[in-house]
Amino acid sequence: MIERLSLASRLAGLRRFALVGALVVVIAFFAVFAPGFARAGNLADVLLNNFALLAIAALGMTLAVSLGAVDLSLGTSIDVASLVFVLLCAHHVDLFAAALGALAAALATGALNAVLVARIGIAPFLATLGTLFIGQTVQQLATDGGQPVYLLNVALPPLFGALAHGSIEGVPVPLCIVVVLALALHVALAHSVFGRQLAALGAQPGVARHAGLPVPAIVSAAFVASALLYGVVGLLLSSMVKAYVPLAGNGYLMNAIGATFIGTTLSTTHRPSVAGTLLGVLLLSLVANGLLLIGWNFYWQQVATGAVILAVLAISFAQRGARYA
Repeated sequence: MIERLSLASRLAGLRRFALVGALVVVIAFFAVFAPGFARAGNLADVLLNNFALLAIAALGMTLAVSLGAVDLSLGTSIDVASLVFVLLCAHHVDLFAAALGALAAALATGALNAVLVARIGIAPFLATLGTLFIGQTVQQLATDGGQPVYLLNVALPPLFGALAHGSIEGVPVPLCIVVVLALALHVALAHSVFGRQLAALGAQPGVARHAGLPVPAIVSAAFVASALLYGVVGLLLSSMVKAYVPLAGNGYLMNAIGATFIGTTLSTTHRPSVAGTLLGVLLLSLVANGLLLIGWNFYWQQVATGAVILAVLAISFAQRGARYA
């Protein structure tokens, strides 16, 4: 019995440091084998081009996972926001009004998820899957079968490009947005009544309902807040490429899910957290960049990313199994 407890204790300590250890190993490996990986310019590009947008998307997924769900409509919310923003800018609508319209479009997808899950009672996986299909169809109808919408020949205000390419005191605007949103979400999850209620509902939904928690309101708030974060990604993505690219948002879905679940390894209760999610995003971003510098093609990059996710999570589940044994 003592030996089992000792093993469980060692695995618990290993699990808590699994994510940080994986980051150290990845950085050391690519610093040696990937030409130019450790250059300051390359690492800055990783933070701006690989990390920032995925981090915001993963923060939204963190809310959904905290609820005990997985939001498959992430890409749809990003794409709808991007489409509305680009169309409004193409018609010379004021930039602030265009941004509000884009965020409102993203919020509409979150509101649809909220109604389907909180009011009708559809399982989150199926509800968000339905929203994904509806959103894709709406985009195709609005763009003649899914054609890109470019802003290359449209006179745009300087602030449009500043969203993705500007800086504040030398810090890129997207990274500033990540910091602000991460701090706000951390406070909401760790130091508010909503955060405690969300954690209770995600951990023990039956108990939370019997305890009288306002379940529909909590579910609705989580999905709407997630959609708002996805909408921010849509705005930044449009500013970065000066276009709406059909289904581009879906490219963030699997990595956002993976980063969020990787982040749970930092928690003794296996719950998602803002810090864990951001570290998970950083890990996946560094892996993608390092493999690109080595020369691996996209498909092998996906294999390696999946292997990293499984390796980090395997430690967590091994510890959990030893504790229960």
